Amino acid sequence: MSSHHETATYTHGHHESVLRSHSWRTAQNSAAYLLPHLKPDMKILDVGCGPGTITADFAALVPQGSVLGLEYAPQVLEQARQFASSRNLTNITFTTGDVHNLAFEDGTFDVVHAHQVLQHVGDPVQALREMKRVTKKGGIVASRESDFGGMIWYPESSEMTFWQEMYHKVARANGGEPDAGRHLFSWVIQAGFEKEKITSSIGSWCFYTDEDKAWWSGLWADRTLNSSFKTTALEKKVATQEDLERISRAWRRWGAEEDAWFGIMNTEIIARI
Repeated sequence: MSSHHETATYTHGHHESVLRSHSWRTAQNSAAYLLPHLKPDMKILDVGCGPGTITADFAALVPQGSVLGLEYAPQVLEQARQFASSRNLTNITFTTGDVHNLAFEDGTFDVVHAHQVLQHVGDPVQALREMKRVTKKGGIVASRESDFGGMIWYPESSEMTFWQEMYHKVARANGGEPDAGRHLFSWVIQAGFEKEKITSSIGSWCFYTDEDKAWWSGLWADRTLNSSFKTTALEKKVATQEDLERISRAWRRWGAEEDAWFGIMNTEIIARI
């Protein structure tokens, strides 16, 4: 174990509008790149598990194995436990911890997974070093990170562009890196993984159906005005209350457009030990 600890503040917090997004995530829509590598008897650590929807899917896929969901913020773990219980999963547990300083022995897990986590931590390279340390020889460290600078949408608007610029400022003020996707491969190499044992790919999310647009625009309209994102934006003077209200309205207008479309690029890494 290391002496490092978390220095960043989680940009989104755990407002309902944030968990609405996280609870939508499944192993299929958010970790498909990893699924072919899973075996029924594997021991998996899911770092930054949030409400546990991906974690629970992993547990169902390793019925002779076990999954441990780890989360820095304890308040969301009750929801994760309830979700796992609703699926009658008995090979899954949850605990709190800091990815910079994991409370596990070397070589404990077959797979260590993190989804949209490294963009929010203070030292992503140290986090990856710890993930590597607790992975067995021959095991896998898997990470998927979005890139806010790589998000694109139609129709364009000055308010949406301002939201993207503001998000970068807020995330960096909190000590994170919102463009983690483009950094991920480099971070993995810096953490000491052998380049020849790293596989990288691109996964995407695309919102264009009426249902998807209503969901995506609604949660961001709410998140802009109600989550920890708003608190930081105001405290750091990145935006005013009027700015935030204007952006929230712009999200809802975008979601109502007949031909609206939103694309998100995610960098994916499989790094073998």
